[in-house]
Amino acid sequence: MEELFNYIKKFGVLTHAEELLIAEGLQEITIEKGDSFIEAGKLSRKIAFVKEGVFRSLYYNKQGDDFTRYFIYEGRFIGDFHGFADQLASHEYIEAITDGVLLAIDLDHFKKLEEKIAVWPVLFARLHAFVAHNKLKVASIMLNLDAKERYIHFLNHYPGLANRVPQSMLASYLGITPSSLSRIRRNII
Repeated sequence: MEELFNYIKKFGVLTHAEELLIAEGLQEITIEKGDSFIEAGKLSRKIAFVKEGVFRSLYYNKQGDDFTRYFIYEGRFIGDFHGFADQLASHEYIEAITDGVLLAIDLDHFKKLEEKIAVWPVLFARLHAFVAHNKLKVASIMLNLDAKERYIHFLNHYPGLANRVPQSMLASYLGITPSSLSRIRRNII
């Protein structure tokens, strides 16, 4: 739980009493590999902090092919922040790539935190802006790189993650085929 509070404190100061208030409503959830935390078309009633595991955000095209948008792993928040806050249906799926453990906050507890912790709305807005900014930054960088450079960028910015996700999902994230990823891996090792 200390890692969660250290992460939250990057966006604002909390008192010990406020930390206790947050902690009292946290639910530890275990999610098995292949299960979804968020499903497109459904309301999101929880956001969570990843304690253990690797997840991916994905969508499906009309032919039913899935495409990985990004990966989420330990020490980060997971969820559809916009859909959660405004109670809108999600446009994405978030699926467990490995077995995972989450520290979840449901909507009722979140609203309680908004009422009882003066800095909570600002803190959450900063956290949401940080997450959104990083997603856009990475997407922008990836658009300007060729396949090999995208893979090298991934390795540099997410050390060890390439060994924890299936090659097909990593290839999907990089926007290449699994066979192209295999060739790139052979050429840079």
